[in-house]
Amino acid sequence: MYQPTLKKLSLLWFAALLVLPTLAQNKQLTMEDAFLNPSLNPANLRQLTWVPGTDEYSYVSDKNDQLLRGGIKDNAKTILTAAEVSSAIEKAGGSKISTVNGLQWLNSNEVFINQKGQLYRFNMQTKTAQKFYAMDAAAENVDFAPNKQRSAFTKGNNLFLSQPGTENKQITQDTNEAIVNGQAAHRSEFGITKGIFWSPSGNGLAYYRMDQTMVTDYPLVDISTVPATLNNIKYPMAGGKSHHVTVGVYNVASGKTVFLKTGEPAEQYLTNITWSPDEKHIYVAVVNRAQNQMWLNQYDAVTGAFVKTLFEEKNDKWIEPERGMYFVPGKPDQFVWFSERDGYDHLYLYNTSGKLISQLTQGDFIVKTIVGFNPNGKEVYYTATAESPLERHLYSVELSGGGRIGRMTQGSGVHNVTLSPKADYFIDNYSSPVTPRTIRILDTDKDKVAKTLLTAPDPLKDYALGETTVFPIKAEDGTDLFCRLITPPNFDKSKKYPVVVYVYGGPHAQMITNSWLGGSNLWMQYMAQKGYIVFTLDNRGSADRGRAFEQAIFRNAGVAEVSDQMKGVKYLKSLPYVDQNRLGVHGWSYGGFMTTSLMLKQPGIFKVGVAGGPVIDWSFYEVMYTERYMDTPQENPEGYKNANLLNHVKNLKGKLLMIHGTVDDVVVWQHSQAFLKKAVDEGVLLDYFVYPGHPHNVGGKDRVHLYKKVTEYFDLHLK
Repeated sequence: MYQPTLKKLSLLWFAALLVLPTLAQNKQLTMEDAFLNPSLNPANLRQLTWVPGTDEYSYVSDKNDQLLRGGIKDNAKTILTAAEVSSAIEKAGGSKISTVNGLQWLNSNEVFINQKGQLYRFNMQTKTAQKFYAMDAAAENVDFAPNKQRSAFTKGNNLFLSQPGTENKQITQDTNEAIVNGQAAHRSEFGITKGIFWSPSGNGLAYYRMDQTMVTDYPLVDISTVPATLNNIKYPMAGGKSHHVTVGVYNVASGKTVFLKTGEPAEQYLTNITWSPDEKHIYVAVVNRAQNQMWLNQYDAVTGAFVKTLFEEKNDKWIEPERGMYFVPGKPDQFVWFSERDGYDHLYLYNTSGKLISQLTQGDFIVKTIVGFNPNGKEVYYTATAESPLERHLYSVELSGGGRIGRMTQGSGVHNVTLSPKADYFIDNYSSPVTPRTIRILDTDKDKVAKTLLTAPDPLKDYALGETTVFPIKAEDGTDLFCRLITPPNFDKSKKYPVVVYVYGGPHAQMITNSWLGGSNLWMQYMAQKGYIVFTLDNRGSADRGRAFEQAIFRNAGVAEVSDQMKGVKYLKSLPYVDQNRLGVHGWSYGGFMTTSLMLKQPGIFKVGVAGGPVIDWSFYEVMYTERYMDTPQENPEGYKNANLLNHVKNLKGKLLMIHGTVDDVVVWQHSQAFLKKAVDEGVLLDYFVYPGHPHNVGGKDRVHLYKKVTEYFDLHLK
């Protein structure tokens, strides 16, 4: 079995990932270019997808807003215009439309569109439309059954069912707004992205019911009204009371709901809900509040009764299941399961009795996604970092046990893959430092390119960009830490340059990849044009490097991360063209915590820091995330004390600008306000800026304002 490891990878290869400047580059980026100019993003194929049940594809043309359809041997042709759809829908009683955006395939010959809650279906051959069924105009969290013949949605805190020929049916009747149905639970941790789970044929519907009545209210103030109004949200802080979640199962035919008997304690996490192919059972990965044990449980979908535990997983630090069960086609008693039990996320083949059949993948790399199976159920297709932590490729492995593993994507870089319905082909959308984007269709059997759909030109070819280099340095324990260095255009090694270190550093994120621009963004290129070197390092604690790498932060947030970032600083100081007296640091969210930590725990190293939406005291942060990495404040008082940046305010040297959105419901405003209050109490000077009405991320046109503010601060105090 092919088992590539980090040790086998050549460091010379990593050191040579360069984006080289080309001739005639003289245009300068603006801040608006960096955030609001879509023409500077590599060309793409809008709404590219496979046509259901076929090996044909479709996408929306950017030139004339038409829907195109093509095959492996045939070029894509226009099959639908906005005028055709609009005319047909107007005849069916709908409103005029001006775009084919938002159309979804119903089957190989029909598409449908949601127009303010009313669904219309359009027939490609007859060019006619008819009403399909209606949801509520205020419907949210819409989730269609696999065959699209039904949908479920939320309105307020309740769940509704919509289907042809009947009025919308209200499934839940909760009048207390603190009880929420059909929405993502557990603050979207554990890979949870939604709260509605249809059975394979659409006959049953599982959903989250989240009781937050026991969770403390947290006040957010809306200043857009006069006088300002109070908006209380439920925010469970570390060590405090968490919400109670149950799983309801609604039978469409009977109209009855049962709840899975998931038992006590009520403060547990119900994750990765999966229906059995025959719809008789529902599987739930149950995680204890301490997040160090998981039970994969089977429940009866008709009665809600507990059937059995297939297996358990434990870890002395944390367990974090993020994906459900992938049942093997044609073998309803077999499924593939993701587990990090050997130190890396790998695939394991089980049967529904809970017996491990085989470990399908192994090695010092991460399996990222399961793309699908071939129809005969003999192979599973998955993406992984087997070539490098910086890359993503598609592989296949035989399920018969210890079979061959084969790489299916071509060209170094990051590949995003979609398998065709028949699994004969896959769409490969990829980029690399020298490839803005290429979209191709490859044959799954021959691993050969069957068709090239797009080769995007370099959208930045006329701009004066510097050189981007990606390379590793060593952590204290010898681990490779990957770095990205962007130098200014017309770089002169005999000069001294200021450096801006951009940092995130927290779980579930990887800043540096072997993709277009090395994973950087245009603001970083903009700063390079202004004469800064821009540096980023993915420290221990960040994603996609294995359990030991990620768990280095356990119970001590801000220790290993700061140590690794200081290795980056040591490297920067070794460069003759870096001005050691002009180092700056900037980050948001966990990066705001890291920016502030570096300014306070390594005083005098950084002349300037800009911390956005920073976590200041982890006891103010949410239960699910914080307790995974830090345990509770009661269990780990020393760890919380050391990580609490209020205890280090007096160490501040240099200039620090702190920024926060006033209605941040992720890292609540209290974090930076507490820091500001402590600074005042201790006579420490800092700068502070708020974005009224903005949540955790400052988006839209105001993002330009945000980064003008950030850039101005570096220009004033670092340049």
